[in-house]
Amino acid sequence: MATQANVVPPSLVNELSELKRRMSAIERAPAPVNKFDRYPSVEWAAVGRGRLGQNEWSSCGIANVTGMVFDRVEVKYITDRIIKGRSEAEIRLAAFRHYGNAQREVVSASATMWVGGETNRVIGTGTIQWIHGIPFGWDYADDTTIYTIELQHRYASASQTPDKVNVRQMFGYSKMSNENLKNTDGIISNPDGKIWAPGLSAISGGVPYYGWVDVEDRNDVWDGSYNISNMHYCVGLPAERLPNASVKGNFWYRGTSNIKGVRDPDITEPVFYV
Repeated sequence: MATQANVVPPSLVNELSELKRRMSAIERAPAPVNKFDRYPSVEWAAVGRGRLGQNEWSSCGIANVTGMVFDRVEVKYITDRIIKGRSEAEIRLAAFRHYGNAQREVVSASATMWVGGETNRVIGTGTIQWIHGIPFGWDYADDTTIYTIELQHRYASASQTPDKVNVRQMFGYSKMSNENLKNTDGIISNPDGKIWAPGLSAISGGVPYYGWVDVEDRNDVWDGSYNISNMHYCVGLPAERLPNASVKGNFWYRGTSNIKGVRDPDITEPVFYV
């Protein structure tokens, strides 16, 4: 079949339309008024975070970066109780697109860093420099989409190892505070007439409860959860300020030498969606 002269192929028409749209978007692009994007700082505290669900990635820090100017970000956080062989962590950054009725999806992620920690309790400080891959603020497909960058963590293995419970106990009888002794008929006395224990009918409801009772606080026992903070800051910076940022992420961590990169970026890994 003969080809008509002066007819532009449909694929080229689409490419030209897209190019015109991009040129128009660039002309309307906002001029940076700051040398970096500012996001709120948070409390300097590492919060205990147990495993969620089936150990999916969960976020401990979220920054709304909708409309951000720069394609590179730096994030800082602290950790505590990352103990070798007991509470080892995996850490990464991920970008999410929020849309519709409280729905979101991962659009990009950094590589995954494994933190094995030390045998003793150490406060760790981490920094990540990352090229996030989110479209620039003037290049969104609509006016309702929200983007976030989130600091994510999960346990390096499916298990946590809590401290062994070892608290002082006493043997005794117990009852609920709203239960009253019926009368003294249910009290068993020794031959000297001294009361030493409630009888079977002494407490409303029948047989009294008895056994070993803790006299020390079990809440002081470590449950095996490591602590990781929210992002102390998430700041967008130009290339000259963050020359080491990369798509995989540049990780810096102080507090242990027991760290390594374990996986390349993977947005298909299970995420705890809430």
